[in-house]
Amino acid sequence: MQSNPETAPEQGAPIPLVVILGPTAVGKTEIALQLAERLGGEIVSADSRLFYRGMDIGTAKPSKRELARVPHHLVDITEPDDVISLARFQSAARQAIAEITGRDRLPFLVGGTGQYIRAVIEDWLVPRVKPSPVMRAVLESWSGQIGPAGLHQRLAVLDPQAAEKIDYRNLRRTIRALEVILLTGQKFSTQRQRGCAAYHTLQLGLNRPRSELYARIDERVDSMLKAGLVAEVQSLLDKGYPADLPTLSAIGYREIVPYLARETSLEEAILQIKRATRILVRRQANWFKEQDPHIHWFLAGPETAAAMEVETKAWLAKLGKD
Repeated sequence: MQSNPETAPEQGAPIPLVVILGPTAVGKTEIALQLAERLGGEIVSADSRLFYRGMDIGTAKPSKRELARVPHHLVDITEPDDVISLARFQSAARQAIAEITGRDRLPFLVGGTGQYIRAVIEDWLVPRVKPSPVMRAVLESWSGQIGPAGLHQRLAVLDPQAAEKIDYRNLRRTIRALEVILLTGQKFSTQRQRGCAAYHTLQLGLNRPRSELYARIDERVDSMLKAGLVAEVQSLLDKGYPADLPTLSAIGYREIVPYLARETSLEEAILQIKRATRILVRRQANWFKEQDPHIHWFLAGPETAAAMEVETKAWLAKLGKD
């Protein structure tokens, strides 16, 4: 297997990287903050929703106080109409991790977006096929005729493995996969091969019983509404961002847009947000399996941060980094 020169460490020795992963609403933010504070770390966000300025409430973005506790990277780095691709994220994350290590600090990669985390720690060789406006226009027109589910079914015929990883409601990702396939003549899934890992990785998984997690999701959604989610979505639309903007297809935004257009009730929008978030949790479980021997799983609780700290210190000691 050939090494990817973009990620190979200058000294040839893999860089220590702590990964904190788990489903949405499980409590990763606070755990990551505590560990980074105690171990001299900095946080690199692997949550694809946190990149965009002005999208704070619906993404459960860390508060200003939380962001001030520990240096954060890849949060609020661009505007909602500047979509961050997987390849672009991967490059930015690598750079942030290298800079953190260069300051003799410990990088923490934190998030629940499985493909973003895997792309970094497994050094995916992500296809760098430039977007084709003509191809995308054709695919978007086709989706208008057969619907997102119909387009997703076409992807499943061409590349079942890619379709399995993409939610049919995520039209942008479905179109991107088909775009790459049609432009290259190769399956989208086979183009995401692994290079040589650039990191010594400790994966710490955080979980809760499913019923408890669902209750936290409901509470979070209710809190988002009280905090002004509807006004946040309206503000984005008032700034001229179109309702069909890919970033506005994120959970919490795509449900409020129809409410603002008087196409549904607020009660129905809230119900749909909670339902979609539960579905997201189940899809995240496909990325982060409890049987995965590479992930050290912890149940969230009062002593979780302390237990993860012990685990991390022992791991660093084995690497000679204590």
